[in-house]
Amino acid sequence: MNGRITGITGPTVRTDLPGLKLYDRVHVGHRCLTGEVVRLEREEVIIQVYEDCRGLAVGEPVKGQGEPLSVQLGPGLLSSMYDGLQRPLVNMVAEMGPFIRSASGISALNTDQSWEFHAQREIGVQVGPGDLLGYFREKKFKHTISVPPGVSGIISWIGEGIHTLSEPICRLADDSTIFPYHTWPVRTPRPYREKLAPEVPIITGQRIIDFLFPVARGGTCIIPGGFGTGKTILEQTIAKLTDVDIVVYAGCGERGNEMSELIEEFMELKDPITGADLMDRTILVVNTSNMPVAAREASIYTAVTISEYYRDMGYDVLLLADSLSRWAEALREISSSLEEMPGEEGYPTYLASRLAAYIERAGRVKTANGKTGSLSMILSVSPPGGDFTEPVTQALLRTTGVFLMLDTELAHARHFPAIHWRQSFSLYDKWISTYFEEHVNKEWGAMQHKCREILRQEEAKKEVMEIVGMEGLQDKDRLLMMAAEEIRSMFLAQNAFTADAFSSPLQTFQQIHDILLWHEQALEKLDEGRGFHQVIQDRPLPKFHLGSAEKPEPETPVGLSE
Repeated sequence: MNGRITGITGPTVRTDLPGLKLYDRVHVGHRCLTGEVVRLEREEVIIQVYEDCRGLAVGEPVKGQGEPLSVQLGPGLLSSMYDGLQRPLVNMVAEMGPFIRSASGISALNTDQSWEFHAQREIGVQVGPGDLLGYFREKKFKHTISVPPGVSGIISWIGEGIHTLSEPICRLADDSTIFPYHTWPVRTPRPYREKLAPEVPIITGQRIIDFLFPVARGGTCIIPGGFGTGKTILEQTIAKLTDVDIVVYAGCGERGNEMSELIEEFMELKDPITGADLMDRTILVVNTSNMPVAAREASIYTAVTISEYYRDMGYDVLLLADSLSRWAEALREISSSLEEMPGEEGYPTYLASRLAAYIERAGRVKTANGKTGSLSMILSVSPPGGDFTEPVTQALLRTTGVFLMLDTELAHARHFPAIHWRQSFSLYDKWISTYFEEHVNKEWGAMQHKCREILRQEEAKKEVMEIVGMEGLQDKDRLLMMAAEEIRSMFLAQNAFTADAFSSPLQTFQQIHDILLWHEQALEKLDEGRGFHQVIQDRPLPKFHLGSAEKPEPETPVGLSE
């Protein structure tokens, strides 16, 4: 299918190419820029170009690829750095230097690299979609190969031993051939058997999250906050220390210097669980603010498709995106170039539905091969001026499970993570509290309630204290204010650059238990008739169990376990 460019408007071009379908992938111009069909009209087709359109001219060729925008999925994804279209940045720099140009011919995976295939099926066995054929060893993980969707038959040949990605590993009786890698359209969710309840927590090591606003495996969390409130640092800390198997980090419109610092840090750090390089379990999808804005819209779909691929192997995958506001701005710019009717604040009217469809791809599921895997999302939002009533934040609020509001006043007071404990919430709290009561301590839920009640009462008494001062409060109220201060400064605050960066659930429980136990004992002494100052003087030094950067051993081995 070949045609010509008939018009150019920003990142969109018009062509007279017949036979195209919506979301088909096309190559535009002599430089073969990557584009996607976004609208079909009677005589023309409108294409969204994901690369810099400068230099394109009317009359240049347009060629249809006969498939939607897709990514390559197979061994070699781990430790990789891609742009929003899954082009390997390291290979592009080696070929072009620091100034990246169009690179439609560079493969996302190294098809010449050799891998050892371990077959787990025999000739003559009937297989269907999702059935396991065997695995490659990728870093510390088993990279399983399953029968693709829509393929079934009897195995006539299976190739144990060394293979490159371009060589088949299995052949069926009907001559269907299965390779170590395949492509998948980024806008199509990968299939699974059933979605499970969010009953198991993700241990982030951040006490305020794990204790007050827990995130479930397969759950979703948004972190909205204004400039300087610590969104990026919090996400990067979670990416480094969270107890998941695979981390996919999507820098969506992030500043280039922040992304380069992240890459340098991840290259140097070790995984606390396995002791291997942290990048061995990490995939980076990089689309910084100086890259083409149209590719930013595709970058989060590239990241979620790669995440679903590893989820289907039975792994727990964490997807982090920084930030969805930049993605929404790209969507707004594309919508404007298509001359669509704008909605609130210029965003397209379908913004909320696009976000909802994206959030729905998270979940803890029973995969097609019977394993249990999860895809969790932690997404940052950058509302202009810290205005949480703007459309992106409000659309996400209707679909997310955890809302972690970053407060500017807390950030200015050097309280990090700057999560506001009165404005945040978690819809998974009921399930996760039950889990912690069974696996950590049966008083977990009771401690949660007491901690929240102390913080609530502190807010109510602050106005009185500002009028009469601390000395003007009753003794019990003074004790409550002291307990609340210690909860805020010694429990809810953590330094991401010290040994307190990670706190296990047991350490978290011990620390809040010590604070609340002291408060209860001090109230009992006041009831016995002792004076306030005597109660304070008799107080022993708090035995707080500070978190450790060393993470606890997981309940089951990660990676190479069956």
